Amino acid sequence: MAEKNPLKAVSDKIADAMPGGGTKREGPEEGIPGKPAPVSPQLAEPVQPVEPLPPKADQSGPETVSPTGQPTGADQARMAQSGAYLTTAQGTRLADSDHSLKAGPRGPVLLQDHHLREKLMHFDHERIPERVVHARGSAAHGVFQSYGTAQAISKAAFLAADVETPVFVRFSTVLGSRGSADTVRDTRGFATKFYTEEGVFDLVGNNIPVFFIQDAIKFPDVIHAGKPHPDREIPQAQSAHDTFWDFVSLHTEATHHTLWNMSDRGIPRSYRMMEGFGVHTFRLVNAQGDTTLVKFHWKPKLGVHSLVWEEAQLINGMDPDFHRRDLADAIEAGAFPQWELGIQTFPDNDDQMFEGIDLLDPTKIVPEELAPVQAIGLLTLNANPSNFFAETEQVAFHVGHLVPGIDVTDDPLLAGRLFSYLDTQITRLGGPNFPQLPINRTHAPVNDMLRDGSHQSAVHRGVAPYKPNSLDGGCPFFAGADTGAYIEVPVEIPSARKVREAPASFDDHFSQPRLFWQSMTPVEREHIIAAYTFELSKVYEQAIKERVLQTLANIDAELCGEVAAGLGLQAPSATEPPTEVGASPSLSQIGKSWPLDGRTVGIVTDATTDLAGVAEVRQAVLDAGMVPLVIAPTGGRLLGDKDPVTVQRTYAAARSVEFDALLLAGVPEAGADAYGARDAKAGNPRAAVGDPRVVALLAEAYQHGKAVGGWNGAERLFEAAGIHNGEAGVVIATDGPTALRQLTALMGTHRVWARFPAPTS
Repeated sequence: MAEKNPLKAVSDKIADAMPGGGTKREGPEEGIPGKPAPVSPQLAEPVQPVEPLPPKADQSGPETVSPTGQPTGADQARMAQSGAYLTTAQGTRLADSDHSLKAGPRGPVLLQDHHLREKLMHFDHERIPERVVHARGSAAHGVFQSYGTAQAISKAAFLAADVETPVFVRFSTVLGSRGSADTVRDTRGFATKFYTEEGVFDLVGNNIPVFFIQDAIKFPDVIHAGKPHPDREIPQAQSAHDTFWDFVSLHTEATHHTLWNMSDRGIPRSYRMMEGFGVHTFRLVNAQGDTTLVKFHWKPKLGVHSLVWEEAQLINGMDPDFHRRDLADAIEAGAFPQWELGIQTFPDNDDQMFEGIDLLDPTKIVPEELAPVQAIGLLTLNANPSNFFAETEQVAFHVGHLVPGIDVTDDPLLAGRLFSYLDTQITRLGGPNFPQLPINRTHAPVNDMLRDGSHQSAVHRGVAPYKPNSLDGGCPFFAGADTGAYIEVPVEIPSARKVREAPASFDDHFSQPRLFWQSMTPVEREHIIAAYTFELSKVYEQAIKERVLQTLANIDAELCGEVAAGLGLQAPSATEPPTEVGASPSLSQIGKSWPLDGRTVGIVTDATTDLAGVAEVRQAVLDAGMVPLVIAPTGGRLLGDKDPVTVQRTYAAARSVEFDALLLAGVPEAGADAYGARDAKAGNPRAAVGDPRVVALLAEAYQHGKAVGGWNGAERLFEAAGIHNGEAGVVIATDGPTALRQLTALMGTHRVWARFPAPTS
């Protein structure tokens, strides 16, 4: 567990410096993330001028380097707004920003009002074009520490032993717009910008190790198919519609990725609990010029975990920012997310195959049992952005941002990406100078001879931005291999015809999907069956459903038969014999126990229950590196014999999907708003025991396989919810700390999987 952020000390210091302008963070709230500003406001509107407040302790901004990569030594605050008074963009102080300049109080607005025009003009242009894909993203700053274990196969300086490199990581969904929800079923982006001493290296990948297509020329097709139908612009951020399934049923190279997306991988529990993959095969080069082919993997320290489908649907309505909030809150709470960067290595032979698997086919994986993932470094995200637009929205990744020691291969999907990313940034970010935006600036010196263009913020000197020259003394000069130049590996290209075709090895579209299916546990298989059944039930055209079933028949007869039964259709026979494959246990998410950093425990109570026990449990949850959220009939504080207990959620606002586990401190009384006209969750009539919303909260958590517990007579509420002591994952203890200890022992497996029995026949 990483060291906690010193947030309270920072907020106290700021509050002390503010003349009557803020309230120090109160003790009972310490450790609960989500505070919007570094200090709490006073009740009245502040009128005494103060300088802008610093960011919260969990926030950071881009390093202060010049547009040409030179460290400026400037405080990050120099990049932010300054001064205590409102001004125009040119720094002129303003006396009013609430009223337009008019010819009299009721007269027409005057064109002379330069402040009105500037304010509206800037507002009209605040939004830049969103990304076509990966539009909805979340990001964080961090550091990558190399273990040095890749030093023998790559000369990249940031992979040398104990080198620490600043990074910026952006997670995203693929299909939805910026306004879509987080927990839709979709592929997630996992893009990492390494600010190395040799330049920027971008590892731009996904949470699924394979892609829908083998050649970039088909990328517009798969995205056009997955996006909302162009006539109605629905459905948003999902693949459960005709055009997507029409495409993938006719284009069976998409089968492998589609199966991963229909698995639990398509609805991750958190960005912190999500694997990342470089997807393509890359080539590493060492100091001697020897080459090795590799695939990159990000392995989360917290394990790989997912939502269940009903949770995902509820969260999309209750908190569409669930993943974004989870990432930011975890960093603010000091539960810094961590991933190990690993590589699978393969000989760089002429055919670029490994154990019969084509390494240039982005729809294929190499099972870890054949090529183990070797850890080469640790990524830690330790600071939230201080401005979403300037950092998360304007960050520009590119697979062609490479450093010496890392090279590309002839993967045809990768080749197209090398063009597409640069082309996209010019449109989105207003011109060719997007690398000069603070979040994109390299930390290495830049002398590129590129000049002018929109938004040029470097002030170049000299008269000869060309090579060769003598007027600038010959500067800049070419580097050699001994002075850190990037030199592409001199790969020999055999004599060949110019053709538009794929190698024969790309034609196998079913053996690896079958490997994935065979590697799933029974409960994971049931989730895949349910996902296909749900998605295809949203498809209008019968022929498309039948086509998909034919694809499934070529993967596995059970998968096809169960989905067909759910759709009320006849299961077709396979058109080709199933490939004999084994299983790859590393593909399953179930079967291990993981750390609990940043997990959320809901503590249900009211003013009549064991508040001393609640306070003790709350502190124990914090000490364990988790986040306690107290749930009570009303907000505010519950006054007990000792310190008051601060409430974070009310019965009306709480939903089980927000919590990883629940603890009940007795039998809280029904809230005054526990009736259907005020809160439909309360139902009608009232529950026989306690508040009906607490009973529903408990039943829902149990239904989703979460550990639940209680003390002080809480078993009465459990019985009301139809839950009996002694069932899997149910804890009834004599006191709060004992209940918590037993509960945390259950939480390491993510869910109580025994509650999801698969059919026996």
